[in-house]
Amino acid sequence: MKNILVPTDFSENCIKAAHLGIKVAKLYKAEIHFLHLLKTPVDWVKLDKQKENRYPETLKKIGNARAALRELERTAEREGLKCRRFLQFDAGQGDILDHSNHYHHDFIITGSSGTKGVIREITGSNVEEIVRKANAPVIVVKDEPVSFPFKDIVFVSDFKEDVSRPFQEVQSIAEKCDAKIHLLRINTETDFNSIEQGLNPIKEFLQKFPSVKNYGMAVYNEPSVETGINTFVEQQPTDLIAMVTHGKTGFLSLFSKSIAEGVTNHSTLPVMTIHI
Repeated sequence: MKNILVPTDFSENCIKAAHLGIKVAKLYKAEIHFLHLLKTPVDWVKLDKQKENRYPETLKKIGNARAALRELERTAEREGLKCRRFLQFDAGQGDILDHSNHYHHDFIITGSSGTKGVIREITGSNVEEIVRKANAPVIVVKDEPVSFPFKDIVFVSDFKEDVSRPFQEVQSIAEKCDAKIHLLRINTETDFNSIEQGLNPIKEFLQKFPSVKNYGMAVYNEPSVETGINTFVEQQPTDLIAMVTHGKTGFLSLFSKSIAEGVTNHSTLPVMTIHI
């Protein structure tokens, strides 16, 4: 991990995400970028200084955003990190993703508030869009305090498809944090079987990763995947929920779009998504 992007609207959860990004960057000795998208009433880049003065409220917002970005930059630099800050005007929905692709970020960490079904927009680019389409792994920080280094990471999959590459991303973080990986499979009401049968795909999958020693396996029979995840985190210490997606084409067979986005929406814990 060499280059981390933190899109921010300076809300409470985005500030938590920024501090998590700084800690992750320090752990990996990575560069960190802070990006704020600011909606403007006109094409701001094309305005001269005289015309800018016609929009005092926008000028005030720009000044506040620059000050907040500078403060994040100073915080990162105090930790010895190389940092860049970006203030982007009149952004459309895809601009965070375009920015990330342009700078080849290895990781995106952002914040989102609200656990009632609607993910907070980050001024022009909503978090759902980032989760669905980002080429890099994404961590969305929610309402719970973030515990880092992570000590307990739950990796949720049906283990029917090859999720080796996404698991390697999780394994990398677990090794850096000295964390335990909990491999979780949810048997839904259409897929009930014995716990032992449910464990078999996980055991077969782990044969590809003989170096993984600090792990646990769990199979829950629940009406839905989201319910199963909630049951697990209620019973087990969890610092991070990790899931796999197919990006633009939908989610792995276990996860319909609504399930994966539902977990990201409703969980108060940080959620990491990695697409294949």
